[in-house]
Amino acid sequence: MRRQVQLFILLLVVCDAFGQVSYSVPEEMAKGTLVGNIAQDLGLDVKRLKLGNARVYSGDSREYVELNAERGVLLIRERIDREALCGDTTPCAVHFQIVLENPMEFYSVTVEITDINDNPPTFEKNEIKFVISESAVVGAKFDLERAVDLDVGTNTLQSYVLKPSDNFILKLHNQADGTKNVEMVLQKPLDREKNDFIELVLTAVDGGEPQMSGTMQIFISVLDANDNAPVFTQQVYKGTVSENATKGTTVTSVRASDADHGLNGKITYSITNTLDDVRHMFEINDENGEVKLMGRLDYEKKRHFQINVRARDNGGLTDSCKVIVDVVDINDNEPTIKIMSKSTIISESAKPNTVVTMINIQDPDSDENGKVQCFISDNIPFVLKSTSNNFYTLVTDSDLDRERASDYNITVTCSDEGVPSLSSSVTLTLQISDVNDNAPVFERSSYEAYIVENNTPSLSIFTVKASDADWNQNARVSYILEDSSINGVPVSSYVSVSADSGVIHAVRSFDYEQIKDFHFRVRAQDGGSPPLSSNVTVKIMIQDQNDNPPQVLYPVQTGGSLVAEMVPRSADVGYLVTKVVAVDVDSGQNAWLSYKLQKATDRALFEVGLQNGEIRTIRQVTDKDAVKQRLTVIVEDNGQPSRSATVVINVAVADSFPEVLSEFTELTHDKEYNENLTFYLVLALAVVSFLFITCLVVIISVKIYRWRQSRILYHSNLPVIPYYPPRYSDTLGTGTLPHVYNYEVCRTTDSRKSDCKFGRAGSQNVLIMDPSSTGTMQRIQSEKSILDEPDSPLEQKPPNNDWRFTQGQRPGPSGATGGPEVAMGTGPWPQPPTEAEQLQALMAAANEVSEATATLGPGTMGLSTRYSPQFTLQHVPDYRQNVYIPGSTATLTSNPQQQQATAQQATQQALPPPQASAQPEPPKAAQTPASKKKSTKKEKK
Repeated sequence: MRRQVQLFILLLVVCDAFGQVSYSVPEEMAKGTLVGNIAQDLGLDVKRLKLGNARVYSGDSREYVELNAERGVLLIRERIDREALCGDTTPCAVHFQIVLENPMEFYSVTVEITDINDNPPTFEKNEIKFVISESAVVGAKFDLERAVDLDVGTNTLQSYVLKPSDNFILKLHNQADGTKNVEMVLQKPLDREKNDFIELVLTAVDGGEPQMSGTMQIFISVLDANDNAPVFTQQVYKGTVSENATKGTTVTSVRASDADHGLNGKITYSITNTLDDVRHMFEINDENGEVKLMGRLDYEKKRHFQINVRARDNGGLTDSCKVIVDVVDINDNEPTIKIMSKSTIISESAKPNTVVTMINIQDPDSDENGKVQCFISDNIPFVLKSTSNNFYTLVTDSDLDRERASDYNITVTCSDEGVPSLSSSVTLTLQISDVNDNAPVFERSSYEAYIVENNTPSLSIFTVKASDADWNQNARVSYILEDSSINGVPVSSYVSVSADSGVIHAVRSFDYEQIKDFHFRVRAQDGGSPPLSSNVTVKIMIQDQNDNPPQVLYPVQTGGSLVAEMVPRSADVGYLVTKVVAVDVDSGQNAWLSYKLQKATDRALFEVGLQNGEIRTIRQVTDKDAVKQRLTVIVEDNGQPSRSATVVINVAVADSFPEVLSEFTELTHDKEYNENLTFYLVLALAVVSFLFITCLVVIISVKIYRWRQSRILYHSNLPVIPYYPPRYSDTLGTGTLPHVYNYEVCRTTDSRKSDCKFGRAGSQNVLIMDPSSTGTMQRIQSEKSILDEPDSPLEQKPPNNDWRFTQGQRPGPSGATGGPEVAMGTGPWPQPPTEAEQLQALMAAANEVSEATATLGPGTMGLSTRYSPQFTLQHVPDYRQNVYIPGSTATLTSNPQQQQATAQQATQQALPPPQASAQPEPPKAAQTPASKKKSTKKEKK
């Protein structure tokens, strides 16, 4: 029981300093059986196994062990048969690696498979037959087939038992490889006469628990006479053969001898190996004992062979020997490259010594043929490092630059040290991912562009171009106009730049005479995060156009005065009369001026210098030449098309100034030249037409305005015209009322803006007039202001409640003074005017306003009128609202008596009798001295 418990527990756990862990488990363990706690033994956290994607890498061998990353333990993945896995090789072990990522790591693990007694000893044959002569001497040996037990150690074959053991005993011979040869030794001579056939049972027993055994029956026929058995010359023969040896190659030869003669001395050789592939690989000549190769060897599969050879004579006597064959390795296997883990993309910002790929190299050859060296091509930023036996890592050797190389095809070549050397290679493709490490770069360090003035806005000037060595979004360039100012004006008012294409457009039309060049900066910015940018200076040069005509500086052309140059009659040929001086604000050839004589009174007398504008005589002046000479000089620039200006020069050919003055007197009263006459006629016609239309519009507007005013006054919303007694105005101030109301009108040149207010009480009617003013008083405009503008600045005083009317002063209907007298303070208010009477008074007032407006001159006048009602009534109307002062057609003069008469006449006309059916025609306004003076001035003008 104790032995069984030991088979199911871990026998050995070893963790060395080199990252290797060893375990030991029995064979035939059930699936899922715990092998060991790999996380604990390696000193790793279980989370590291999960995050590092831990896995088992076993190369080409089967995976008998699996990793449980959740628990950090190794488990049996499938049943392990030690005999099938290792055969008779001890110790038997399974080797694999634990691979981790992020960062990449690996650990070597060895699991030793211990043997259990699961195989009994077995014989190749169930029976064997011997023919033994009775003459066999005691001690004669008979070789038996040994049993085979696939187990190892104590579980393998331990002993044999032969039953019955009357004539024969067993004798075991230990071999160098640990096996035992079994011989049956005759211990008692045979007696064919007693027993000619003997049946024995050979039992093979192993040392396991429980013990297991196998049996074979031995049948012996007893013959007569063969006293000598074959004997090999040596017990062990050795031979070597190359693994690439061809079929039929002789490996070695064995030889045995027999002292007998005849048929009893004839020896036959045979191979007695069982349960292995020796018989398939080798054959022996049964007559001469020559061992030959009949199969194909592979050193990597099996390196040694043991051949059991038997020599047997015709009498049945045998002898045995061993042939040890060593397979010689040749370099027939090229290294095998296994990619354990790799990255296909790496950032260009990766630091040196970053692991890219892990590689495992395998070469099953031996010695120098199995030693492998790996290398990669030069001139790449990677290096191959050997981490342990047959393991390499590919790491970065320097900084990466995607702009220099966006991908790498890295060829890893591995070669062994055999002769000839064999090699293999594998190509790794690695993409370099981009980071935004390059700013945009303009094609030029600065730009200069030209544009002709008077361009159209939005005209494309030229294009700036920047490139970015990065990729994708990091290389997407946008163009931005940097903020700056040109003569205090933002540069965006001059040009704009397209964000995508970099095309620079003109925002405005440029004028060379105002600005000849300007510069600004454009920023190119990529789309990375964070973005990178660069700047460039752009200079715009404005090119001149011939858009300005020449300007004549001398002689100055004046409209009213006459300027003339004098040439004496004694002037010689080439006499300098004057010089035309002109300039052109354009530049270049657009400002190159030439002077030509366009018209002249006498072309044969004068000439103009083409380049300098000097006017000189080209012949001698004679007495027949006219005194008055008129020259027209045209100044042209050299532009395309050219522009010009003309200047008229008056030249007087005379020897004295009085002569010139008499000739040029009439010239000052001349009109415009014939070439300008048409222009002024058209201008005058246009002005007259405009004035006519303007007057027509003003007249129609005034008519419409007056018609609307009459409509407003006619309807019920017109202001109420209060009724006044006939003696409402007492110029002498003798009214019976104790209180007097004065109405003051202030008139300016613009009656619409006149301010009207009630003045303080007075005892007389006062007329105040600006001595410089003349005209008839206009009251309707001020009254309209009172009616239409409730918020006007009119200061109105409330009526006095003490008003009373005396007897005999109460008016009758429509203001008549007849009727019975009423006592003071007791009679009713006289009959108010009818609606027709009110309308008639209103129309009369409007009539007077129209005529008074026509005769009213500029100036200011003030009117203060005192109203003195002489009747008492109990209910007095409120004169603070809806007050209307009828107009008058009386002409104001500086005479006080005439002013008083005018005021009385205006009062009577404002209150017509009730029977009046029409307004009497107002008298014409008399002219005041001021108005007469004004009329006289107008006629004189």
